Amino acid sequence: MKKKLLQTKKRGSAIPLAMLVVILLISMGMGLLNLGLHSRTISIRTTSDIAARCAADAGLTKALFEMNEKLKVKPWNDSSLPIETEISLPYCDAVYSYTVTNDSGSYTIQATGTSAQHQRTVSCTLELQGPFEAAIFTNGFINLNNSAEVDWYNYDADDTNMKVGTNSTADGSVRLAHSAIIKGDVAVGVGGDPDTAIDLSYHATIDGQTSALTEEVELLPVTVPEAIDSLPSGGDINNDITISSSGKYSSIDLGNHETVLISGDVTLYITGDITLGNSAELQIEPGASLTLYLGGDFEGKNSSAVNNETEDPKSLQIYGLDSCETIIFKNSSDLYGAIYAPNADVIMNNSANVYGAVVSKSFDMKNSGIFMYDASLRDASVNEELVRFEINRWHE
Repeated sequence: MKKKLLQTKKRGSAIPLAMLVVILLISMGMGLLNLGLHSRTISIRTTSDIAARCAADAGLTKALFEMNEKLKVKPWNDSSLPIETEISLPYCDAVYSYTVTNDSGSYTIQATGTSAQHQRTVSCTLELQGPFEAAIFTNGFINLNNSAEVDWYNYDADDTNMKVGTNSTADGSVRLAHSAIIKGDVAVGVGGDPDTAIDLSYHATIDGQTSALTEEVELLPVTVPEAIDSLPSGGDINNDITISSSGKYSSIDLGNHETVLISGDVTLYITGDITLGNSAELQIEPGASLTLYLGGDFEGKNSSAVNNETEDPKSLQIYGLDSCETIIFKNSSDLYGAIYAPNADVIMNNSANVYGAVVSKSFDMKNSGIFMYDASLRDASVNEELVRFEINRWHE
């Protein structure tokens, strides 16, 4: 009898224990469920916040693109600036809006992204950059022969250092022969090793820093303005002539001692080659300027001259189209000008000084001379060729 009673008590004592276990399991389950719901809520919020930020960045990128598209239309007109409202971001439920404002010629982009209840806003100011940010820049090699010197002038105290650079990473992409010197920084292509991509001969010197670019510099192709391209051709120029108005010609082929005189602000489109015979001259008189679009090649033969009497590189700007493959100078006088020809090999055979800037496929200064970069070429205006807006200061 006592044994049965004891067994009954043992069986009954397990019920509270089982209930306690059930309560603990329910509590743990509710806790895990609550934790899961909380994590899911945080995840949704974080995802929405990221989507909103991505949408804001997309809006800023689109606004920058639209501003650069506006720059292609000359003359520049900022009476109507880009603006968009609630544009859907592909593959998600986020939208973006942006506005561009002008404060005395300083442009600011403000972009807002929205996803669910989350909103992010980013803004930036824009700066204008032209094609001549560097003294010399190429897609290929740069060769400076014996005693050549690259220096600069017309710079402000707060200007960044003068730069020479290439997109190439090949060994010897930048070569300085005996006693050549660059009084500034030198950059080689993305991922390149400056120690192998730059070849310094005996007594050659680089005063500034050497580095690799963080991103490739895109050399944009040259497009002839519609107003010039649509003109009828004036044919070939092959004797002495004074040009005072813009025009389109098939070629310039000057014999010995012949001269083309530029009088006034002139834009020329030469669809073919330019050849200056011995002692021939392309002359820009004081107060005049020449913007030259070149479809073919340029060769200045012995003792020829591109004589920019203004002594201002901005008064002579040469833009080589993709079909322009060589630009060769053998002139005996100083050259003042800026050359942008991304598909051309630019060769300086003269020992005279060069004042300006060069952007090309390659650059070769064969004889000793001084290349002086005019830092004022960095001061681009909205109506110049190949200018673009870049992000200057960004904040959220």
